[in-house]
Amino acid sequence: MTTGTATIPAPHTAKDGKGILVTEPAMKQLGNLMQQQGANQVLRVGVRSGGCSGMSYTMDFVDHSEIQADDEQYTYEPANAPSFLVICDPKSLLYIYGMQLDFSTALIGGGFNFTNPNATQTCGCGSSFAV
Repeated sequence: MTTGTATIPAPHTAKDGKGILVTEPAMKQLGNLMQQQGANQVLRVGVRSGGCSGMSYTMDFVDHSEIQADDEQYTYEPANAPSFLVICDPKSLLYIYGMQLDFSTALIGGGFNFTNPNATQTCGCGSSFAV
């Protein structure tokens, strides 16, 4: 994808072509964070009730032993970093399927940002939504 003269890389998907879309900056940040977490850690993403719009996103590192039998599992392979596993419970996946995860180093509004095509309303901070 191109905008003007700059080329924006397409977002990454999991190894199987499914899962959450992850932009290049988010991929780099997640790869770095996974290396810092140590062995046997996976990234759990999901949603929970709360936040100013009704539901909020969750993203936590958990031990591999905490993977549930019904969790969806996606393997991501960043360039220049080891692959990592992202898991999501089936109920959360209904709300975040097709979501894009981005990362910004901006002083205001920096950090991980979620763009959810399923959301009918989002809050100003971007961390909660309604469907």
